[in-house]
Amino acid sequence: MNLGENMVSVSFKEHQFYGNLSVEKQLDILVVDDHQLILTGTLDVLSREYPKATIIKAQTGKETLYQLNFHQFHLIVMDLSIPDQQGEIAEIDTGIKLLQILLQEYPHQNVMVQTSYVKALIRIKHEIDNHQGGFAIADKGLPEDEMLMRLNLALNGGTHTKDIKKSIELKPEWLEVLRLAFEESLTDKAIAEQMYKSERAVRTYWTKIQDVLGVYPEDCKQGGKNMRIQTEIRSREEGLID
Repeated sequence: MNLGENMVSVSFKEHQFYGNLSVEKQLDILVVDDHQLILTGTLDVLSREYPKATIIKAQTGKETLYQLNFHQFHLIVMDLSIPDQQGEIAEIDTGIKLLQILLQEYPHQNVMVQTSYVKALIRIKHEIDNHQGGFAIADKGLPEDEMLMRLNLALNGGTHTKDIKKSIELKPEWLEVLRLAFEESLTDKAIAEQMYKSERAVRTYWTKIQDVLGVYPEDCKQGGKNMRIQTEIRSREEGLID
């Protein structure tokens, strides 16, 4: 397995897609999976959900890197157990190393990992937490509607990694966002100015904070609560703010 050797061939393209994306917008999606039955099923689901999307498939690590040299994608949906190249055995480590390359070389790329080996992602949790693009994890056994919910979250820059969460751990800058928002009642624009960050960075902080606290769209919808309000409640419960 030699994905690391392929890093020199990866063009450095930062994917910056702002605002909410909808089925009406032309989307470019890359699906990475070497299991033909699963690949076909995923392509069918995506084609129904996004009828106007251009969907490209890749079955190996090298094919994925090749596609990234020539295309920018709004979303990459990938399995972890894939071969490095045609004729080789699919290995989880190959997918992990490919994902590390994506997170490093494409910091704003939206990604959803759809795999039966979710627990393996704990190996690179630090890199996932630091990723600036959308990132979601979906076990292949999830119902279709739940998978699509997570996919849409990643597509719109959100984070959903509760399947590999272990404990509450917030970075200093995330804590500062909570303090400024809920103790000083500042808007995101004011928070960005106070912290000398972009509003995009502040929005990224929010989705990371909500992921760590376990505040997700599906839970808030069921409880009838706004995500920002639920984030404040959870932050106070955990003693993160006064």
